Amino acid sequence: MRDLFQEVWESVRRNKLRTALTGFAVAWGLFMLIVLLGIGNGLRHSTEANMGDISANVMEVWGGRTSVAYDGLKEGRRIRTDEGDVTTTKGPDFADVIDEVSPTISQSGIRVSYGKRSLSTTLQGVYPAYSKMYKTQILAGRFLNDKDLSERRKVVVVSSRDAENLLDGSTDYAKLVGKRVRTDAGISLLVIGIWKVDRASMGASFYVPYTTLKAIYAKGRYVDEIDFTFHGLASEEENEAFENRYRAILNTRHRADPADVTSIRVFNRFRQSLMMDKGMNLLNIGLWIVGLFTLLSGIVGVSNIMLITVKERTHEFGIRKAIGASPGSLIKLIIAEAVAITGFFGYLGMITGMALCEVVNLLLGNNSTEVMGEQVRGIVDPTVGVDVALEATLLLIVAGTIAGLIPAWKAARVRPIEALRAD
Repeated sequence: MRDLFQEVWESVRRNKLRTALTGFAVAWGLFMLIVLLGIGNGLRHSTEANMGDISANVMEVWGGRTSVAYDGLKEGRRIRTDEGDVTTTKGPDFADVIDEVSPTISQSGIRVSYGKRSLSTTLQGVYPAYSKMYKTQILAGRFLNDKDLSERRKVVVVSSRDAENLLDGSTDYAKLVGKRVRTDAGISLLVIGIWKVDRASMGASFYVPYTTLKAIYAKGRYVDEIDFTFHGLASEEENEAFENRYRAILNTRHRADPADVTSIRVFNRFRQSLMMDKGMNLLNIGLWIVGLFTLLSGIVGVSNIMLITVKERTHEFGIRKAIGASPGSLIKLIIAEAVAITGFFGYLGMITGMALCEVVNLLLGNNSTEVMGEQVRGIVDPTVGVDVALEATLLLIVAGTIAGLIPAWKAARVRPIEALRAD
């Protein structure tokens, strides 16, 4: 083995420039592969970080319009979700899947005042579970609880955007907690909490107990939306089957075709997450392909160099075979040289690529950009793991072996007499 290493070293030493240029192509290929994979990981992590404000296992349900005639009724009929749908959602038909349910109702165009300041907003009646579903971040005070709901308390959780308006630009949200705001209808609401909202949000700003809003504005039995969390649906097929089953039961309640997908609308955030994961996986595959093709150019270069080496050393190989060297020993020598070049320079490329990813992570990994008042992270943890490094190392060994096969086969076929006649 020592003699083999010495022979490989002598061959490399005799052709320093050629070996260095060929090795650079290999190092550059693996460097690009590692960097591309790091970028892919950074994009995946940033997407997860920026989309982490809502639980993945949430479905949102609301009424639409029928698309087909059914049970003697024409198509185009409007369907409105109601409390009967809420009861059905909480019922035994879906107990094996659904966990918490939060129907929502809203009242828009409400004028709310505090001292000399006033603003127009939307009151949204929700259940306490709404906060868990949408990961509401409380900056001061608390969110709604079960007692607020059961006792129909006139309490409100105000968005940070509206709290600043009512406090004349101040961000000392605690000043507003425990104070009362008044609506244009003369209803006094006790502020119990301030929740963080991004500037781009166009939704409701004031959360009140569902039962309170229903009683004050006589909302009746209709609800704007039904949100619920679920479990046990791991694949896209399972999610789709459940949605169809759920929609069919609600459609039947409203005398709509059970298969009509427009009468009852269902938005599944978990399926959206699965689609996003699928897209990121396709991106990762694409980056692997680009990186491998870049690496392939270096491997082809190694193979070409080894062919030139075999041609230059034809006379030497003839002498070796004439004095008893076996074809296997020549094959081993050529393949060892190819593996040595690809392995050494590939390792340098891998280490350099991983180092660059770490530098990018230190410089950009914790940075964020403010977009419409919300902090958005551009790239998060653009690094590759040890498992990828091991896969790349194995790939190098295989690639080096393949790169040396044809030259080694050519060296093994050298005939001693013809080789001794070669220049």
